[in-house]
Amino acid sequence: MALDSTTPAHTRLGRMRWTTIVLFLLPALALYALFLLYPIVQSVRYSLYEWNGFGPLEDFVGLDNFRDVFADERFRSALIHNLIIVVLSLVLQLPAALALALLLNSRIKGRAAMRTIFFAPYVLSEVVTGVVWRQILRPNGLLDQSLEGVGLGAWTQGWLSDPDVVLYSIFFIVSWKYFGFHMILMLAGLQQIPDELLEAASIDGATAWEQFRYVKLPLLMPTVRVSLFLSVIGALQLFDMVWVTTKGGPIGASSTMSTFLYDRFRDSRFGFASAVSIVIFGLSLVVALFYQRFALRRDLEGAGPGA
Repeated sequence: MALDSTTPAHTRLGRMRWTTIVLFLLPALALYALFLLYPIVQSVRYSLYEWNGFGPLEDFVGLDNFRDVFADERFRSALIHNLIIVVLSLVLQLPAALALALLLNSRIKGRAAMRTIFFAPYVLSEVVTGVVWRQILRPNGLLDQSLEGVGLGAWTQGWLSDPDVVLYSIFFIVSWKYFGFHMILMLAGLQQIPDELLEAASIDGATAWEQFRYVKLPLLMPTVRVSLFLSVIGALQLFDMVWVTTKGGPIGASSTMSTFLYDRFRDSRFGFASAVSIVIFGLSLVVALFYQRFALRRDLEGAGPGA
């Protein structure tokens, strides 16, 4: 509606403000719709057909692809592998990152260098990380030679070829890369805690453990929750390092949902693969919404950190 001289000044300013906001948002919204919403809609469409990627979509199968996904034993195994990585990350990786952050937040000699060393693997790409560790863990590779050199040759394993060991090797590689990232997040959270609170706790006679339990940890919980969320979502979508390192082998022992998806695309089962992608997307979305609703809600609403 055109603005005339009878329109109140505050109304004209409000409409001009919203017009400006919309004009600035349009490019971002257009890119969002083109590169995110449109592929999702197309994936949903393809998942309803039996399609090899060539020719028109004619063989409509409805939800059969989704039923086949959950009936596929290989997909269920891949899902279990993702869940194992999630559990190991929460039980081992994050507590270790927190412990190291506490150590490097104290006044110890060389802490700046140690922070750099532990964070350095994070700046490497997943592909480079996978290639490097594939060479280190190959038979008679650097790790095996090192163990033999110190008299521990009996400990050598088929790190990437033994179905009972390979998934834990993958977890180690993932932890090696992302450990420093979570450490830096928690270190930043620790440095936001006012020194006055710790001094007051010390004056009241609190031990180092009590200061951590009742002062540092409650104030650090918003950072811990963000770190936990990123770890879970990353583990559910794990692909790059697995594919470069083992391609999901041997015999699917290190496969993840994403490597299973990629294999189905390589088999030209585009309809089935699209259904797999929707399942992965839906699972990640449910986890994200559930976590935001029950874990991040107080943080997002600006509530106290001890939620």
